[in-house]
Amino acid sequence: MIPLVDKFVIKKYIESYLEEDIGWSDITTDLLIDYEVKSTSYIKVKEEGIIAGLDVVEMIFQLLDPSITFSKKNKDGDKVIPGDIIAEVKGPINPILKGERLCLNLLQRMSGIATYTRHLCNLIKPYNVKVTDTRKTAPGLRYFDRYAVAIGGGVNHRYNLSDAILIKDNHIKLVGGIKEALTRVKAKASHTQKIEIEVQNLNQFQEALKYGADIILLDNMTIDSIQKAVKIAQGNVILEASGNIDESNIVSFAKTGVDVISCGSLTHSVKALDVSMMIE
Repeated sequence: MIPLVDKFVIKKYIESYLEEDIGWSDITTDLLIDYEVKSTSYIKVKEEGIIAGLDVVEMIFQLLDPSITFSKKNKDGDKVIPGDIIAEVKGPINPILKGERLCLNLLQRMSGIATYTRHLCNLIKPYNVKVTDTRKTAPGLRYFDRYAVAIGGGVNHRYNLSDAILIKDNHIKLVGGIKEALTRVKAKASHTQKIEIEVQNLNQFQEALKYGADIILLDNMTIDSIQKAVKIAQGNVILEASGNIDESNIVSFAKTGVDVISCGSLTHSVKALDVSMMIE
């Protein structure tokens, strides 16, 4: 199922991005192009990939000028190849030029994330495991990055620190251990909140299992250790593998039997998909 872009949520981001890029005015375009001049532009793909962000681009142009017509030739999640025209933009060329760079920046980044996510999902398709993102996103872009991951076939981890409980290694050190951390959180957390905890070896894993974690994040553990953890857990707790996982080793982690694999590389090392805009 293709997720929907929440226009109420992204409006404030888009407005701030436009303010950053345009400033007080686009002096070059305003000096050269009268507002009455109209034209048609085409958004073209230059390499194979998965498209994500077309609804975002449409909203940018609509904010710049409601008279701009944005006609999508594809939808988010579609596979595209070099030469594909994915959208047609008609209207006053002055605001179209002002929005061009922002539209392409977001479309390229989001499509790059969706493309890489789809690639990882395809690699582990034979196994019953999900790929998820992390909080390793550029400030201000998390909503768009997470949407792109979902478009690519991944699932989203906690959106921010208020979204879910995740006890990490520094928390554990500061309170004196896994037992103490889980005991404190379980005493205070809402009945609606699951508790995830990060462990780095089998001893910590068994302690987390003993004291009632709902989800255990196996961080930077070896394949052998993860396989042992899966066997010990016997499906009684959700297991998440994490730590420098990418296309080179994700299949090995998927074969262990974990439920979830989190990959910071989905968003912290984005390779943009090559997309351009041509003006008639």
